[in-house]
Amino acid sequence: MAVVEKKNVVVRTGSSAFIPIRMMEVEIGASLPTLSAFDKKKERYYECARCLIRLHAQPLGILEIYFAQEELTPEEYVPQIWQELQLQINEHLRQDGLPPVSTLTVDGILGPSVPRCIAEREQFLDNAPFVSIIIPTHDRPDLLTMCLDSLLSLHYPRYEIIVVDNAPATNATVELIEKYSQRTSQVSYVREDRQGPSWARNRGITIARGEILAFTDDDVVVDTYWLAELVRGFARDTDVACVTGLVLPMELDTPAQFLFEATGGYDKGYKRRVFAFNDDEPELSLHPYLADRFGTGASMALTAAFLRSVGGFDPALGRVGPVRCAQDIVVFFQVVAHGNKLVYEPAALNYHLHRREYLYLRKQTYNHAVGFTAYLTKSLSEHPWLLTDFMRKIPRAIFLNLRSRFSANSNHLPEYARVVHKELIGIRRKGLLYGPFAYMRSRWQLRSTHHNLM
Repeated sequence: MAVVEKKNVVVRTGSSAFIPIRMMEVEIGASLPTLSAFDKKKERYYECARCLIRLHAQPLGILEIYFAQEELTPEEYVPQIWQELQLQINEHLRQDGLPPVSTLTVDGILGPSVPRCIAEREQFLDNAPFVSIIIPTHDRPDLLTMCLDSLLSLHYPRYEIIVVDNAPATNATVELIEKYSQRTSQVSYVREDRQGPSWARNRGITIARGEILAFTDDDVVVDTYWLAELVRGFARDTDVACVTGLVLPMELDTPAQFLFEATGGYDKGYKRRVFAFNDDEPELSLHPYLADRFGTGASMALTAAFLRSVGGFDPALGRVGPVRCAQDIVVFFQVVAHGNKLVYEPAALNYHLHRREYLYLRKQTYNHAVGFTAYLTKSLSEHPWLLTDFMRKIPRAIFLNLRSRFSANSNHLPEYARVVHKELIGIRRKGLLYGPFAYMRSRWQLRSTHHNLM
């Protein structure tokens, strides 16, 4: 492992062992803080930190730093921020109508007391629509508590939180919600005994009162402005039916968490995008079939009218059975296939708790791969007029989906992860091949169940 040290900033060019990474945030619109290698909540020291750099609360990008000692002063890490993110800093200032800066100092970027981006957000919130937030959960009260606490701290005037208790084995969730109900009327409880996130979300939709429905998961902590930025996304263009947000890891404490993030994760970038069916940009040559690049179900909002018009989420995709995921990317595809637009808004930020164990990473990799080709199978069966376009684009789409999430990243992985990386490639290939058959099996099982109930 080569190590280059400049003052107290250490850059490692290779590593033969896993190094846990501390997740941090740095706001550069004010005086910059001293960064500590010690995490008080976890009571542990870190050699490395991955810092989300924000300006006026807007995410600009990620900066990875290493600690040569217990603390890192602003003077020591500010040059690295400027070197890597100066273009993003000045682009944000331009959008705020502010002059560009030629450097970043430890005092941060000072400007008007209320920058344009913040003033516009507060003006929007004066007449913001009522929103229903729907959270499916299954016997994870500790994680759900963390999620609910963050949702109740949202900077948003009017919203409800619907917790859908999905096929519970215990009374832990309903007892938890009873405690929250004593504190606030914003949290409500509903039970859905058909297991799977699609059934759970659809149950939440039936009682939701909002004109916009936002969705997240019980293993997520949302940023204070998450909901405000999701809902603002509907005004970014005409005919917007869905807005998705930036999802970052809550922690990178284990090799499995690091590897999931390094080979794709849920991070879709730091640039706002508006997607439509007929986008013809060169970088979207496989558009719109790689719908997983539009966002993730852990951070999405849709108009209630659109979701109900398509019948909600497909239980054949999000269930305990042959296909356990992809119900979210199917809806993303339906949004653009029906002539609407989808906005990816990185300012709508939340943090997801990645699975810590490698066993779960293997299962997740396989399930995501199955879900991807199952989603393609469903989309083709429901939109036969796309057959010619599918046949022309899909083989390359599947190949690049595999390569981009795994092989393209292999040269940047630490030595310890490369063997595991090869195994994950094999697991993903098996999942991609099984996906179409899994979808047909899942549809048959649903029809059989429905027939038996009649």
